[in-house]
Amino acid sequence: MEVKTSLLDNMIGVGDMVLIEPLSEDTFIENLKKRFDHNEIYTYIGSVVISMNPYKSLPIYTAEKVEEYRNRNFYELSPHIYALADEAYRSLRDQDKDQCILITGESGAGKTEASKFVMSYVAAVCGKGQEVNKVKEQLLQSNPVLEAFGNAKTVRNDNSSRFGKYMDIEFDFKGDPLGGVISNYLLEKSRVVKQPRGERNFHIFYQLLSGASDDTLKKLKLDRDFSKYNYLSLDSATVNGLDDAASFRTVRNAMQIVGFMEDEVQSVLELVAAVLKLGNIEFKPDDGCHISAPVCSGVLVCSVHFNYHSYHLFHGFSFIFLFLQDNSFEQFIINYCNEKLQQIFIELTLREEQEEYIREVSNSHLCLLFASFYQSFPFRAVIVGTETILKVIYVADFIIVVILNPTTVYHNAENYFSGLLIHLSTILVYICPLHVFCCLTVYHSLLNVVYVVMAPPTAGFQFRASVGTLMKNLLTKNPNYIRCIKPNDKKAAHIFTDSLVCHQARYLGLMENVRVRRAGYAFRQPYEPCLERYKMLCKQTWPHWKGPAREGVEVLLKNLQVPAEEFAFGRSKIFIRNPRMLFFLEEKRRQCLEDLATLIQKIYRGWKCRTHFLLLKKSQVVVAAWYRRFAQQKKYQNIRSSALVVQSFIRGWKVRRDYRKFFRANAGKKIYDFTIQRIMQKYFMGLKKTMPSMSPVDKSWPARPYGFLDGMHQDLRRIFHLWRCKKYRSQFTEEKKATYEEKLAASELFKDKKALYPSSVGQPFKGDYVEITKNPKYQKLNSLVEDKVLLADVVSKINRANGKVRTLSSVIFLLTKKSFVLADQKTGQVKASVPLLDLSSVSVSTQSDGFFALKLKEGSTSAAKGDFLLSSDRLIEIITKLHRIGAASADRNQINIDISDEFLVQFKQDKVCVKFIQGTPKNGNGVACKRKNNRLLEVSVPSP
Repeated sequence: MEVKTSLLDNMIGVGDMVLIEPLSEDTFIENLKKRFDHNEIYTYIGSVVISMNPYKSLPIYTAEKVEEYRNRNFYELSPHIYALADEAYRSLRDQDKDQCILITGESGAGKTEASKFVMSYVAAVCGKGQEVNKVKEQLLQSNPVLEAFGNAKTVRNDNSSRFGKYMDIEFDFKGDPLGGVISNYLLEKSRVVKQPRGERNFHIFYQLLSGASDDTLKKLKLDRDFSKYNYLSLDSATVNGLDDAASFRTVRNAMQIVGFMEDEVQSVLELVAAVLKLGNIEFKPDDGCHISAPVCSGVLVCSVHFNYHSYHLFHGFSFIFLFLQDNSFEQFIINYCNEKLQQIFIELTLREEQEEYIREVSNSHLCLLFASFYQSFPFRAVIVGTETILKVIYVADFIIVVILNPTTVYHNAENYFSGLLIHLSTILVYICPLHVFCCLTVYHSLLNVVYVVMAPPTAGFQFRASVGTLMKNLLTKNPNYIRCIKPNDKKAAHIFTDSLVCHQARYLGLMENVRVRRAGYAFRQPYEPCLERYKMLCKQTWPHWKGPAREGVEVLLKNLQVPAEEFAFGRSKIFIRNPRMLFFLEEKRRQCLEDLATLIQKIYRGWKCRTHFLLLKKSQVVVAAWYRRFAQQKKYQNIRSSALVVQSFIRGWKVRRDYRKFFRANAGKKIYDFTIQRIMQKYFMGLKKTMPSMSPVDKSWPARPYGFLDGMHQDLRRIFHLWRCKKYRSQFTEEKKATYEEKLAASELFKDKKALYPSSVGQPFKGDYVEITKNPKYQKLNSLVEDKVLLADVVSKINRANGKVRTLSSVIFLLTKKSFVLADQKTGQVKASVPLLDLSSVSVSTQSDGFFALKLKEGSTSAAKGDFLLSSDRLIEIITKLHRIGAASADRNQINIDISDEFLVQFKQDKVCVKFIQGTPKNGNGVACKRKNNRLLEVSVPSP
């Protein structure tokens, strides 16, 4: 039987808030807290995902998790953001339904991270290919660019998004991404000129100053000192925990991936630099403007060109800056957009519930119920007129005041509304000055991008158009919701503030969403998984139901005597009205599983006992058979021994009879010759059966049966050994003969002298270990060596620099009849070439290490850089070949081999004593070098 996991299995608290019992605000918050304490940060409200920010990394976003949630039913596994992403992606791919995922929540709730998880999941499960991977990489790399120019550190969030983002991704019929369009909404522009205490400006300003190269900053005429720029908050800079330098490199790379040309990147950086410098400009009505910070002196003309001849232009520019610093219009439209999103969330949720009931149950009573519920649902959206007069909008128990002309109304607003304070608990005032165009100020800018971005439509017009487009988009797509909640204001893990979470749950309308789901039927599930989960509760459906799944569910519920008013049958789903009914089924299932477990244990124990009995019975039969065989063998041996005794007595009697018959006819000599003949025949036959192996190193030889054969026995042994040696030598080729000569030379040099030698006996001497003649990487290196390469291997080179001993990268060691060469392993470039005439001796230790020192003759040309201290696992072969080259050459002396645990090595001008000791290196089983002082290098070798 296939066992499937479920949302209800091993559940901490309640995984779906629709099933919480009893339903109240306290039980709602308590359930969130219980799951949060157990690192269960995701909870469902039907198909809506509630996401709690854990403020720590959790191991729930691995590749294994992606595969676990891939192509699975939404309620099949425990709540996860991957389940929603998979549901949306499969609906898009398989049913051709446009999808939208709406992620909402306040600053620090985890909206940005949630969007990254959704995108990374879709990127992981969609198709592969060069073009597809390129599109996926561009979509993923758009995040660092948007965050650099739109995110900032606030008191609530180190990476707070100060704008809304709508990403539209287009997929082909296979479900592979073709491209995407990203729209941003409601950027908090006022943060550029003023930040609250403890907060930062947008990331890009700090990233540019911290991560750009000195050459780039010089071209932009900027300084890394944050204190020289009025637009950067010193308080926030001192508490910054972000790695701005690394982030800048990431942003530059991401801009290239998403398609920015190099000149466009440079233009953007120049514009950012210009904005930084604008903060250091002071405006005065009498003499134009001047630059207040010395760092900007003579720099402004490189970024923005001003006309100093128009007084009104400076006045307008100053007014715009006042507008950016003091107005609350941005906050007003942000709140307005949030209310619109809340409205569309409620509307689409009700519509989705209503459509499902119409599609599944066709119950007009439920449709009317939801229609009336929708009319009574609280709605707080505000619409503001465009007239330049004061507007008052009453909402619930507070009032919103919108001031569109601050010069005429703002100073009288307090007196105007003082009478309303008696009746209303809250007055929200938004100051919205009229738009003053500043495009003429930058019309003559040297940068085209400045002209493009500084002459947009008004903020109100942009807001109205963009929000209208957003709402239109959302209404045409199948919605999916992620509601992000921050558990505390301290940005700390393991802290759950009930009041804060309760406040967010209220304004996100989560309780209302639960009530909408529970207004009709609290739980619904397709017939197939429902029958699969509860089929063991009925004998007719267990273990397999042969008919349609719906009929199986009907039989199951009828057998359990569930009241008809507690459920309803849809076209494809079973609808359960009360959560208590679901928990009743779960309790019955738990009890049934316990009974089934007991039954399985009983059957298993019976099977185990029967198997054990049959094994004992089989063993008894085998033992009896072996005993009977042993008894018959013993009886046979007794009979055979008795027969041999009788035969020997008969043969003895016949021999004695023949002896007496032939004794007088020279029978003694004949008997003697016959006996000797039989003895020799028996000796040679026995020798033939006990001959040793054909290996020349086999010293065994059969024992002689008689003392008088001793001389002949030894001669035969010597003759046999010479013969098998000749047979062994006849098999040798010239190449194999040379190899064994090298092995013999190695034995003479290192046997019983070097602990590394025994492990090298069984290893053949190949010579070329890097295939220098075949590998095209080393073709140039091979051509530089004039003589035939006798040995080519990768060794480690030990150098001394700045008074310290350090291990460099591995090098290639080449050995010819005239010289040895050290070359770079990656490039094949020759680092050193030393004639063997300049080599005086070789020093090695007695231990099992691979260190060896090539000591050069004093005064030789090669000795200028000092001796060579190398390490190789093939030390025996390298030094043997060096020694044989010297022995075979007539124009040079034989190279001395010094085997000692302490020797001197010349490093340029210094002599260092290399001392080998037995110990336990830090890496456990390797050889470790440690500098004790400037004159001593201690090598720790593992004890044998």
